[in-house]
Amino acid sequence: MLNQTLSPIERAWHYALRVFCALVLLFLLLPVLVIIPLSFNDGTFLVYPLTGFSLRWYQELFSAPEWIRSLKNSLIVAPAATTIAMVLGTLASIGLTRADFRGKSLIMFVLISPMVVPVVIIGVASYLFFAPLGMDNSYLTLILEHAALGVPFVIITVTATLQGYNHNLTRAAASLGAPPLVAFLRITLPMIAPGVISGALFAFATSFDEVVVTLFLAGPEQATLPRQMFSGIRENLSPTIAAAASLLIGFSVLLLLTLEWLRGRMERLQSAPS
Repeated sequence: MLNQTLSPIERAWHYALRVFCALVLLFLLLPVLVIIPLSFNDGTFLVYPLTGFSLRWYQELFSAPEWIRSLKNSLIVAPAATTIAMVLGTLASIGLTRADFRGKSLIMFVLISPMVVPVVIIGVASYLFFAPLGMDNSYLTLILEHAALGVPFVIITVTATLQGYNHNLTRAAASLGAPPLVAFLRITLPMIAPGVISGALFAFATSFDEVVVTLFLAGPEQATLPRQMFSGIRENLSPTIAAAASLLIGFSVLLLLTLEWLRGRMERLQSAPS
């Protein structure tokens, strides 16, 4: 039906735009996708053509002590930082959405400022703050900073979800005798769960991928997977880095698919009759 209503020039422009968008997408994805075949290369250099197929670099990734330690650190820091960011971001979003007071916009700007301020400035400022206290090179400091970087994502997604939330449901629960905590856990939280989970996924991805702040605050024992990759690129360029990067690419794709599913769920909840 569309092609029948378009002139030949409009039809040509329509297909040319599609081809251009496909080329732009290929240009953006190709540098990422070329890493994956290199992780299966039998050779010891990151070069094409491949000399053979091998899983030796994945085996080294899961057997070398430094890689195992960095992966373990990432799996410690990222979930802990995500939990803190999810709780604080959700509470801040609910408070800012329900209340109307002077300086509300300023507080919102301060809370989401980690998304705007260059991360290297955050890293330097964090080091200058925690180092005199003797809190650098610790898991606690790293978790707190990663949580601070993830809070803005939770605030934005939860605030967007609360825009379609019917607050009469909470009032009805209160009129029936439900305490505020019970009303939140049984009414509000299930309704805004897609936004909370989406923000938590963004916070987890931010923490799991963070390297600049980690360079300033983490010691050798707290090195995360991205920092280990960064150190490997500087000191010893090994295909193990390609194997780790391939795993991160697969993890990112999984997150995007999950976020797309949550987006569809949020749209269905918002379109459902109150």
